[in-house]
Amino acid sequence: MRSGARQILRTDRGWTALVSSMVVLVWFANPAMSADVAPLSMNPAAQSAANANPQTPPGENNQVYGDPLSGFNEPMFTFNLKVDEWVLRPVAKGYSVIAPQPVRESVGRFFNNVRVIPRFANNLFQLKLAEAGGEVARFGINTTLGVVGFFDPADNWFGLKEHPNDFGLTIRYYNIPTGPYVMLPFFVPSTVGDTVGLVADGAMNPMSYLLPWWITLSADTGQRVMEAVNYRSLHMNQFEEADRYAVDLYGAVQDAYLQTRTHEVKKLHEEQW
Repeated sequence: MRSGARQILRTDRGWTALVSSMVVLVWFANPAMSADVAPLSMNPAAQSAANANPQTPPGENNQVYGDPLSGFNEPMFTFNLKVDEWVLRPVAKGYSVIAPQPVRESVGRFFNNVRVIPRFANNLFQLKLAEAGGEVARFGINTTLGVVGFFDPADNWFGLKEHPNDFGLTIRYYNIPTGPYVMLPFFVPSTVGDTVGLVADGAMNPMSYLLPWWITLSADTGQRVMEAVNYRSLHMNQFEEADRYAVDLYGAVQDAYLQTRTHEVKKLHEEQW
């Protein structure tokens, strides 16, 4: 399964093709998915799905979910795995060679820091004023003392924890139906409602209103590629471990994603605010 990737890595021409393929793939995906649709690597719920216990077969001790869009979802899931095998994983492997792990972890914190607006807004939408204020405080501290977010003194020094949130969770928080499960391109398990949430979160990017669309699109595409490569480089065995044990990898990812979202909403309702 890895022979194709190893052959590509043998030549400089192969590296150029890999990087070019990633840019082109994400470029054409972004207009259809909004400017802020992140790959699995930057989607917290999707990360949980990919890291779910692979030894529990889907449907065993789990809720059974309907999948009316399976005719689209299953081929898209296969496509996503091929993109990972042929493009993302080889590029991430090369990146991990030149960038030490502490550097890559700092890069991940930087990207997380710049996504403060959706976290702040959705905590506010849910009337979680303390959590919304905490996000503002974290951003101010980490942007200054934390060198634009490469470090996290807000948590390490002041005990200010991050409160992840998104518009898809806001929809679920108010018990609005989110529709069927859908597998979006480039490693994003979702639902119809969560996809609407991705678009809403993307619309909160102030650069979309201040800069020409082609500049915003180019910058956002570059950011998405970097985020995906950086996260994948920190989780090189993510899919291999799941694939080794899961009876049905597609079903395992679906179950894990939907259960994770249900658990996240439950936590939001249980929080004291």
